[in-house]
Amino acid sequence: MIRAASRKLLVTFVVASALGACSRQPAGLPNFADLVEEESRSVVNISTVAESEPRLTNNTPPRALPPPRSNGPLPREDTPQPRSDAPEWYKKFFGDEDENNNGDDEGEDDSGDDQAPAQSQGSGFVLWSDGYILTNRHVVNDSKEIVVRLSDRRQLPAKLVGMDERSDLALLKVDATDLPAVKLGDMAKLRVGEWVLAIGSPFGFDYSVTAGIISAKGRSLYPEQYVPFIQTDVAINPGNSGGPLFNTKGEVVGVNSQIFSQTGGYMGVSFAIPIDVAVKAAKQLKEHGKVTRGWLGVVVQEVDRGLAQSFGMARPEGALIARVVPGGPADQAGLKTGDIILSFNGQELATSSALPPMVGNSDPGDHARLKVMREGKNLDVAVEVGTLEASSGEAPVEQADKGPPPSGPITVGVVVRALSSDERARAQVVSGGVMVSEVREGAGREAGLRPGDIILSIAGNEIDSPDRFTEVIGRLQPGQSAPLLVQRRGTPVFLALEIPKRVPAP
Repeated sequence: MIRAASRKLLVTFVVASALGACSRQPAGLPNFADLVEEESRSVVNISTVAESEPRLTNNTPPRALPPPRSNGPLPREDTPQPRSDAPEWYKKFFGDEDENNNGDDEGEDDSGDDQAPAQSQGSGFVLWSDGYILTNRHVVNDSKEIVVRLSDRRQLPAKLVGMDERSDLALLKVDATDLPAVKLGDMAKLRVGEWVLAIGSPFGFDYSVTAGIISAKGRSLYPEQYVPFIQTDVAINPGNSGGPLFNTKGEVVGVNSQIFSQTGGYMGVSFAIPIDVAVKAAKQLKEHGKVTRGWLGVVVQEVDRGLAQSFGMARPEGALIARVVPGGPADQAGLKTGDIILSFNGQELATSSALPPMVGNSDPGDHARLKVMREGKNLDVAVEVGTLEASSGEAPVEQADKGPPPSGPITVGVVVRALSSDERARAQVVSGGVMVSEVREGAGREAGLRPGDIILSIAGNEIDSPDRFTEVIGRLQPGQSAPLLVQRRGTPVFLALEIPKRVPAP
């Protein structure tokens, strides 16, 4: 009887524990209802009227849709276009082209010269309560009229305070006070895997809410290499541009800006501008109407496994300097081609793409501390950050592109010749260098050398003639991996030349 009672007690305990676990599991998942109710007040809808374009008439063929965007800003054509074969619910929301045109074009000139304003929609949020709204530049660019609709349904004309093309941000001002401004999150505490939520107007559906997690931090996207994007799997679509990305505390951690898509719609990969980068840009736009960034004056490239071995590194890391801009901040600080920047102001560089946003987000005149590896030794270098000119096509730090190396059996197999004076002038090579005239099967092809490349140095030894090339190659040890500096289409690039066990004559 005691055993039966014990078994009954055990079964009751197990069932109660299972029920308790089931009841606790939903409580562990985020409930965004309170967050949305509170923070939606800070989100706004942005409508724009752009430059006029030809109005569609019965004799005017419709414009072809643009090709799907991949890894780019959300399109400005955010309002769905009506279709004559659309279902009833679609017609109810967006109208029907055939019905709208019935009888409307009678007596009008069908030449297609009539003009109709091009409209688009996007999102934004109240950054400061005295009427400042933050959004994406591509939402309001080329607009002659901007209207901001607040959560209380007020529609206010907005003035463009300033735009920054490099970060795709724009600051607007409306004539209103005591607006509900967002709370700003701490990017240092943002973790990969935590829940985030977006509020915006995808396809014109106001205050739509989607949620997901942080997929990655510090993503570098060409050409915005100075913005360390936040990657998420939050559903972002046209119309979400410029809207806020919230954490579970109701703090804004990013500005939804880009999607990666092969169809033009959501595919599970979206990107947001970190809020600290966005706020810094917004403050400069408010005060000066433009954004000023730091500049280092170097061209860097990734350190792959082969280059790491050639430089005697334990693992691939850092940013390899392929060129130093004469007279730039790096040049004045004594940095040299072949140096590897390992850290910037104490932040280690796992990859070269981590350096540009660090430099770009620095203020001109700041004194940065760099940890640099030179000829196998670590050095501490102090550099005064320069100013990136807004009108130039430069980035805070340029990235060199060495391209995929071709494959082939390992031999040296490279034929070089002296540079003519015309070739030297066109390539802007002041001294030294030999032209690669032929690449056969061998170590040169394996390293990625191509005909037309100009070899400047091998393992730190300057190459100024074909004889010097042969001499330096002959002094390398079999099995050694040597850094090879070449100039390709005006850009210096390091390659890793792996010397075979037996070195044939080059």
